[in-house]
Amino acid sequence: MMDNAQIAKASMNDIVFEGRNKAYGAYVLRRLYQRHVTRALIIATAVFALLVFFPLIAQYLKDKLPKEPKKNLQENVLMDAPPLDDTKPPPPPPPPEAPPPPPPKLTTIKFTPPVVKKDEEVKKEEVPDQEELKDKTVSTVTVKGNTDAPDLSELSGTGDKVVEEVVENKVYTYVEQMPQLPGGGGNGAIVAAIQKATKYPPLALRNQVEGRIFVSFTVNPQGDVSDVKVVKGLGSGLDEETIRAVKTLPKFIPGKQNGRAVSVSFTVPITFKIQ
Repeated sequence: MMDNAQIAKASMNDIVFEGRNKAYGAYVLRRLYQRHVTRALIIATAVFALLVFFPLIAQYLKDKLPKEPKKNLQENVLMDAPPLDDTKPPPPPPPPEAPPPPPPKLTTIKFTPPVVKKDEEVKKEEVPDQEELKDKTVSTVTVKGNTDAPDLSELSGTGDKVVEEVVENKVYTYVEQMPQLPGGGGNGAIVAAIQKATKYPPLALRNQVEGRIFVSFTVNPQGDVSDVKVVKGLGSGLDEETIRAVKTLPKFIPGKQNGRAVSVSFTVPITFKIQ
């Protein structure tokens, strides 16, 4: 324990750490604290002073530098033009401007006063009907007819006989007027009628046979169906059922070529599918 004389001379650190381990870092930090604070204050004051006085010092040094002498601006003096060379010919003058186009001439139309005439003095001109002029050719010159042509009235013949057009006797695949069922509808109606007439054969049902069959047939000039055959079949009784259904079709409206009834061949697809 310190006596009164030692306590009077001792610092706050000595009193606080009396009887304690002074080799511990806290004692050293507290002892050096005042020194660190003083050093930090001096450094902060110096930095502040440098920031305050640095612009003044820079301005002072700038004023001390020698100034460059100002350059005198010289006045530009225009030079005289070079003398003309009399040996060279002068340049040709520019071409004259084109004269303006003349104003358009005014066309004067003379007015013809109407003349009043009697009805019998007026020549009537008949205007042809437009239907008569459809097949006529308009020409700008007068064409002279052939006066040397033979007189057709002297030719003899049967003038009341109808001229029949030649139509080849064969089976057509496409004609001007295709055969149709009595209700019309084209190929779609034909396929629908065949599909409606078919019945699924039991053998095909047991074997689960499905697919599409292509069948061909001919419609003769009387509208009857003939020459029915399967082009691509499936078997299992489906080919025979398709032929039977085609033969049940009603009488067709026969096809025509050049106005005459002819035989026409059809090839249609028939689909079999188990519902």
